[in-house]
Amino acid sequence: MVELKTDTSIDAMYAAGQVVGQALTAVRKAADVGVSLLELDEAAREVLRAAGATSPFLGYRPSFAPVPFPAVICASVNDAIVHGIPTGYRLRDGDLVSIDCGAELDGWVGDSAISFTVGRARPADVRLIETAERALAAGIEAAVVGNRIGDIAHAIGSVCRAAGYGIPDGFGGHGVGRRMHEDPAVPNEGRPGRGLPLRHGMVLAIEPMLTASGRDGYHAAPDGWTLRTNDGSRAAHTEHTVAITEAGPRILTAR
Repeated sequence: MVELKTDTSIDAMYAAGQVVGQALTAVRKAADVGVSLLELDEAAREVLRAAGATSPFLGYRPSFAPVPFPAVICASVNDAIVHGIPTGYRLRDGDLVSIDCGAELDGWVGDSAISFTVGRARPADVRLIETAERALAAGIEAAVVGNRIGDIAHAIGSVCRAAGYGIPDGFGGHGVGRRMHEDPAVPNEGRPGRGLPLRHGMVLAIEPMLTASGRDGYHAAPDGWTLRTNDGSRAAHTEHTVAITEAGPRILTAR
């Protein structure tokens, strides 16, 4: 069931989204060669604490997970696509890092992700990240009243495929509100004009995930959470929480 949010609720979600944006900014600022993923997680925790917010990630345990998620960010490095668990791994020159973060404030959730490089960036990684950002922008542009979920999916997928990148099958965006994952699902590839009609008050987490090799295959790492490319190619992940309004898409996690 898809819950339509009131304008007042969307404003409250904007407040939660701004905490997420601040946390991601803090993580990006802290990320450098030699910094551990656990230190990045702590940077995000400090922002949440200061805002009086909690993490919808910490302790989250969907049916596929062997253990509850132990952190407030997902930190996915190089061939990790999404859901990476922060560890003592210290960032190295040229690493490609994707950080996903959420915040719950006054009962409402914001969810967003960024990808960036540490140290000297590989040109191929820069292109991959730029394409992920363009795919996200295209998906947001399609998130208007009167369109359908398939229009968002088609916009994202068209950008990714035209650039020669892969799209992990079965993973994409979702509704968000009182809970981190709500209906509807928002695929990263699909046919335009299909799927649920977009209405004022729907709030979606739109999140392209791209693999550099152009192949869509992935597997779960031994930790049961991290998804990695099958061929070891690098991946990028971007995300915003977006409200569908009569005035156009409103990005609630803008940084």
